[in-house]
Amino acid sequence: MEPPREQTFATGIAFVLLATLGWSLSGIFVRFLPGLSGWEINCWRGLSMSLALAGWLCAVYGVRGAIGKFRAVPPPAMIACAGFFALGSTLYVTSLTLTSTANVSAIGAIAPLFAATLSPLVTGERASLMTWIAALIALGGVAVIVHDGLTTGRYLGDLLAVLVALSFAGQTLALRRYRNLELMPAMAAGGFVVFVLAAIFGGGLSVPPHEIAVLSLMGPLQLAIPILFYARGARSVPGVTLTIIVMLDVVLNPLWTWLG
Repeated sequence: MEPPREQTFATGIAFVLLATLGWSLSGIFVRFLPGLSGWEINCWRGLSMSLALAGWLCAVYGVRGAIGKFRAVPPPAMIACAGFFALGSTLYVTSLTLTSTANVSAIGAIAPLFAATLSPLVTGERASLMTWIAALIALGGVAVIVHDGLTTGRYLGDLLAVLVALSFAGQTLALRRYRNLELMPAMAAGGFVVFVLAAIFGGGLSVPPHEIAVLSLMGPLQLAIPILFYARGARSVPGVTLTIIVMLDVVLNPLWTWLG
């Protein structure tokens, strides 16, 4: 039997684009949930994402195999992937309550710069000059898109938005560093942590059944499936490039919402 062929860079890019496409559906889903707070959305979205990933693991590896995959994830990889996801999701919701959406979008666009700075330490990959230029151009593009909505004087919310960008960069570099492992158990654990945090601190359990039904679709379609694609893309795409491509969400998210 021939050994499996190594994934190409182009295939990895395609997976990351599919992941970005899925993540960009968040605006449309939120339009169907006008009465819910960010905490309530995060609560049930995180749980349904975790259940979807757990179901995927069981379907692919069987129940015993899925349990084995959870046990096989090294503690550093589990803590990094689950921790960065839970931290980023929680801080994102909090930042939206303290500053404008435009501020959060613009500040979140510095994630590629964080990834480029930390990548040599975490993954051993150094960003090329062209990659740095692409990251700066993308950052400038985001600033142009959202500049009308930028506000000043909301320093705590802006600081939390910086930490959101750092968390996403950390999550991306963790997926890249441990790309030879099955990391979906760690991501499922991160979604469950978000569910618990939102339930305790944000009153996320008090959601009507109809909204829970919508969120039960949002978790798999807007989080679980894109995360599967993103982790797959990380096998052959450097961390900085990953974060630059994901910045397309700034354009796609409002586009789908407007079309919807």
